[in-house]
Amino acid sequence: MFEKLEEVERRHETLSHLLSQPEVINNQAELQKVGREFAELGKVVDLYRRWKKLEEEIRGNRQLLAGDEDEEMKGMIKEDLHRLTEKKEKLEEDLRAALLPKDPNDEKNILIEIRAGTGGDEAGLFASDLFRMYGKYSEKNRWRVEIMSQSFTGVGGFKEIIALIEGKGVYNRLKYESGVHRVQRVPVTESQGRIHTSTVTVAILPEAEEVEVAIDPNDLRIDIFRSSGPGGQSVNTTDSAVRITHLPTNMVVTCQDEKSQHKNKAKALKILRARLLDNARQEKEKEISAQRKNQVGTGERSERIRTYNFPQGRVTDHRIGLTLYRLSEVLDGAIDEIIHKLTTHYQAEALKG
Repeated sequence: MFEKLEEVERRHETLSHLLSQPEVINNQAELQKVGREFAELGKVVDLYRRWKKLEEEIRGNRQLLAGDEDEEMKGMIKEDLHRLTEKKEKLEEDLRAALLPKDPNDEKNILIEIRAGTGGDEAGLFASDLFRMYGKYSEKNRWRVEIMSQSFTGVGGFKEIIALIEGKGVYNRLKYESGVHRVQRVPVTESQGRIHTSTVTVAILPEAEEVEVAIDPNDLRIDIFRSSGPGGQSVNTTDSAVRITHLPTNMVVTCQDEKSQHKNKAKALKILRARLLDNARQEKEKEISAQRKNQVGTGERSERIRTYNFPQGRVTDHRIGLTLYRLSEVLDGAIDEIIHKLTTHYQAEALKG
């Protein structure tokens, strides 16, 4: 690990020198690229320099301990050594985590897709609750939410809703939310007071740039039709709704929320790109997990990841065995604790590997 850290420190010094060179300063794209790498490595280098300073203090204390004959002074030095050693061990854990390969999607915006699963109208209502939860969480983080596509149930819930969430490090924070979310509660339509179990699926897709996913126009079939609302009634007098079918994968995306055909088409292409990028990522992960039998959890959306139990007011994340008795707060967007503990868990698993 320390050889790698020496390399990182040397690279950081090289980048520092490059940032003062006219050929870099006068090239905006190169300046941004070098500046980004310099800032990223700076976090690791700062940790490493703090570790080296601690190592020097520990070495100095050990020399004092070997040479001092005063028992009281020795006791004080031993106490200091214990404190410094604990700090050093913690820093070493932080350094190992900092050296883990970065997910290239971590800083990206996301498309979040929420779909009602089993449970009929109740699943649709809970899909609406989850969308509100992520909306509230986005507000707290000053992220921008834009609805790309939505399909309603007859009682005010969502069959499906897709939204773009834009902001710093959105994918990094929400990537572990993909999966099956289960709700246990008494539906408003239940006269006997029986608890029903319903499910909603959540998919978190990193936003794909055009350069990342090249789509051949010849691979697309684009259908234009009139938008319709709940019950099938026409909500638009013009043919503005767009359905795009990606012929090689048979993937279909429909957008009809905008009055402009061009805007609906642009949104549909954005969703299609994100899905194609996610497909490629999943294929790659399947190859990796086939080689790694010990994989603990992949965040695949087929896995049941969390249960929201209304009678007991609790939320349980099954991947890490975390239970919180603050259901109403969680549904109001207070999910930082869950996200932090999930991130810590998956980092620890990556360090084991």
